[in-house]
Amino acid sequence: MKTMNRAALLAATTALLTALATLGGCANSSTMTYLPTGDTGFAINCSGSDASTSWAECYKKAGETCGAYGYDVVSKDTDNGATAGGSVGGIFGANIKNRSMVIRCKQ
Repeated sequence: MKTMNRAALLAATTALLTALATLGGCANSSTMTYLPTGDTGFAINCSGSDASTSWAECYKKAGETCGAYGYDVVSKDTDNGATAGGSVGGIFGANIKNRSMVIRCKQ
């Protein structure tokens, strides 16, 4: 019976870690939007856990989006979020950061 409990614990922990890693990897995205001036801008979301993302990820995505023209940061927001995580055998934490910024590409 102990072997079965360890196997179940290992499976649950593996599934949870895989889900958290997937969330961190998919959080970096940009979406075209219109600014209050009518100009085209991009909303960039680079949220994730402390270990997987930082503002550097946002700036990298902004550079990829606008290329050699460069960009201006219109707004930048951070929400520290909450600690998330757990498993059958215990609780572990990852501080989730919600990071987003809006940019305007230079022309």
